[in-house]
Amino acid sequence: MTLEIESVSPGPAWPQSGVALDAQPPKVFRLPGVYRPQEDSMLLAREYLRSGLAGQGEVLDACCGTGYLSLIAAWSGCPSVTAVDSSLRAVLSARANAAVLGGRIDVIHGDLAGLAGRRAFDTILANPPYVPWFDEGAARPCTKWDAGRDGRSVIDVLCLAAQRLLRPGGTLLMVHSAISGVEETLDALGREGLDASVSARQRIPFGPVMRRRREALVRAGYLDPCQSLEEIVVVRASKPARP
Repeated sequence: MTLEIESVSPGPAWPQSGVALDAQPPKVFRLPGVYRPQEDSMLLAREYLRSGLAGQGEVLDACCGTGYLSLIAAWSGCPSVTAVDSSLRAVLSARANAAVLGGRIDVIHGDLAGLAGRRAFDTILANPPYVPWFDEGAARPCTKWDAGRDGRSVIDVLCLAAQRLLRPGGTLLMVHSAISGVEETLDALGREGLDASVSARQRIPFGPVMRRRREALVRAGYLDPCQSLEEIVVVRASKPARP
C-alpha cells in the first residue's frame, strides 16, 4: 500500500491574502480509497477563508479524508484543529499530511457520535459523502461518496450532531450537492435550533461518479434527463450565543 500525491487545482478566485497560505492550495498525500479533494473541497475552503471564521478558535474537520480542510484551518492560524474520520486509511492519510506539510492537527479515528457531548468546537467544516447509491447489482457502496438512496445518510447525522458539537455562537460550514436536498438540510438544522442558510453555490460538470450513475439518478427523479451540471452548495449554520 502506497501513498499517492494529489495535485489539487485551486479553482476560481482562490484567496491569496489574509491567511498563512500560498496562492496555490496544497498538494496532499492519500492512500487508495480515500476521497481526493475536488471542487466541493475547494468551494468549502474558499468559503471558510472568506467567512470571518478563519484563524479563530477550535476547529473540527468532520469526515476529514486527506485532512485537506484541516490543513487550510491550521495554516489560517487556528490554535486548535481536530480531524475525524471513520476510515482508517483516511486517518493515516491525514496524519501523514499533517506531519509532512506542517499542520498541527489532532487526527482521530472514530465517528461524530463519539465526539458529541465530549468535545465542543467553534467551527465545524464538513464535506460528507452525499451521492445517492442504488443497489442495482453493483459492488458495495463506496464510503468515499455514497450515502444511501437519498444521499443523506451522513448529512443527517451531521445535522443532528452539530448542535452538541458546537459551542454557543459556533458555526457549521457543510458542503454537499443540491441533489441531496438543500431544503432538507436547512430544515434539519433549524429543528436542532441552528440558524441555517446557503452561503455559497457553484455549478460544476458531472464527475465520473455522477456520469456513471446518471441514468439511475434520472429514473429516481434526482436529475433532469437533459441536465449536465451539478450544483454544489455550502450551508452555514450558527448556534445562538448564550444571552
